Amino acid sequence: MSKGARSAAALAGFVLVAGAQLALVLLALGAVLWMLPSTVALRAGVPLSIATFGAAGYATWRALHTRRRLPAGVTVTRDRAPRLWDLVDAAAVAAGVAVPDTLIVVADAGVTAGVRTRLLGLVGGRRDLYLGLPLLQAWGPDRLSAAVTHELAHYSPRLSRWAPLAYRGRVAVGRVVPRISRRNPAGIALRAWAALYRRIDTPFSREQELAADRIAAQHAGVESVAAVLRDLPALAGMQRLFHAEYLGPGWQAGYVPDDVFGGLLRVLAARSAEMTLLRGQEPEPAGPWDTHPPLAERLSSLPPSSIPAASESSESPEASGSPEASDCPDETVELVPDLPQLGRALQEVAYPVGGRTIVTWDECLSIARTAEMEREAEAALATISRAVGAEITGPAQVLDLAADGRLRSAAETLFPGASPGAATDRIIDLLGLMMALAALRSGIVRWRHSWTGAAEVVGVDGAYLNLAELAQAAAEPETVASVLEYLEKIGVDLAAPAGDGGPARPVLGGLINLTVDGARTDMLITDLGLLLVPGLPRGREPESKRRLARIAADGVPVASRPEPASAPEPGSRFLPFADVTGVTALPGRRKGWTIEVRDGDGVTLRPALDADELLGGWKAWDDAVRFLTGTRPVVPAARPSAEGVAEPGAVDARIHG
Repeated sequence: MSKGARSAAALAGFVLVAGAQLALVLLALGAVLWMLPSTVALRAGVPLSIATFGAAGYATWRALHTRRRLPAGVTVTRDRAPRLWDLVDAAAVAAGVAVPDTLIVVADAGVTAGVRTRLLGLVGGRRDLYLGLPLLQAWGPDRLSAAVTHELAHYSPRLSRWAPLAYRGRVAVGRVVPRISRRNPAGIALRAWAALYRRIDTPFSREQELAADRIAAQHAGVESVAAVLRDLPALAGMQRLFHAEYLGPGWQAGYVPDDVFGGLLRVLAARSAEMTLLRGQEPEPAGPWDTHPPLAERLSSLPPSSIPAASESSESPEASGSPEASDCPDETVELVPDLPQLGRALQEVAYPVGGRTIVTWDECLSIARTAEMEREAEAALATISRAVGAEITGPAQVLDLAADGRLRSAAETLFPGASPGAATDRIIDLLGLMMALAALRSGIVRWRHSWTGAAEVVGVDGAYLNLAELAQAAAEPETVASVLEYLEKIGVDLAAPAGDGGPARPVLGGLINLTVDGARTDMLITDLGLLLVPGLPRGREPESKRRLARIAADGVPVASRPEPASAPEPGSRFLPFADVTGVTALPGRRKGWTIEVRDGDGVTLRPALDADELLGGWKAWDDAVRFLTGTRPVVPAARPSAEGVAEPGAVDARIHG
């Protein structure tokens, strides 16, 4: 039997395993009813059938029936982009497959040929081609053609008569199996079969990846395929950086830029050095169900040709991420007329406003950076308040503490093992943060942004304002008075209030269907606390997950305290980490924790039998427990930039790839 036939047989085994489980339950049920007296069997038959066969059938259906979430996108018709469709038609002919039914432009940097399958891919259906807008922004026709041809070739009988079935089955099983709950009794056998199926299918799937690369190379050229293999992970990494450093902070603060994809284009044009570094890295495996061989193996398996090295290919204008290449090459403009307009249409569906305020990129970045500093300041003030035994609410009180020496005493209390120099550094960080915030609130300084690095605080009139030097001076009690005098002279109001409402909390993860003090509850984990939302009744798990995802996307408002008027859901309560004194794991086999709260009753939390997670919720919860059970420092925030101007620590740009 060929590898493809074995893969298809293993795929069919999923359906057989599911049916065998139900047949065994049905046989056991029949045997029990046969042994009972007829009168008892008649009375017990219906409830016993529901309790056994019905429960097993429902568990099996839950295990195998996972609704596929289609990515948000804009359908591009032939009359909208005829030359792009010509490219797709030619790729389909080269791959030996039918032309996709629809072409949908999506936000992620990737190409996917999705098939709406049934029975774990055993039965095919409508095929859609999803093409990422970042690829249309950054690539010319040759690379686009190579990427599209590769994806369509997965469904080509030229690879093997079993290749289309094997590929769509692999995709379907890889999507379903990781989502089978560990508490689902029908999932034990299915997960075991999945491990066997993966071992059988992996060699065949990897051969098909290499064969699809060769088909793409025959159609679009070896150099184009090699460039796609190096560029695609790099573009995805740059998009993650863009979301983390530019779009995400403003989004969580309640603002959205008026041209999301225009900002991504600027990042691609400005950060050629990061793109070069990413091109030279081996992409990380996407997971146990990933079918792609290592990059070096894929490149070596291409037909002989002059494949440039990664460093050489990154020097070409198109690959470098330069404005000339990234800012819509002429050929790409012809493929998709008015690409910026398509980007704005995609933004409406991929990044729905949802109550956020639409602003320019400069406004969005400024608001986001200030919101980050406000969050850091709130956490630091809460920690200092506990250390000194009094409520410290703003920069003026912090400088008062510095003047009478209590700020240093508080730092020594919070960091008992720190050296005097380390304690001084933390004091300077805090003072720099407070003075930068006061200057921003007073309108004395503004943010200056860069698409290539960190933002920085500068004077509104361009004057040099060395906040780092002021923070160092304010760390010494004898010079605080002169610092206060200088701040007053230049117009910094230390009592200036923060903006209305403050920023929303970024959400790190969520847990669904917990019991909190015996009540069914959903929970979002933010950077500064836990939002507890009254849960929905059992059986409404999908609705609970959608609701929590909506709240997470909107951000958790600052005002979310017990029973707030602005709570995302009636009865919600926000539990700040600053009020938590510790977390204790409950004994027993079933997980549970008691959260001890300052000046209040503790909270007991346990996962219900149908508990689920959102956005990596369990990892976020484990991180929160480690944080709450460890030493919680004052948040280091503002530190001097290369020019001596204070900038927030959270603004440093990193490659997330």
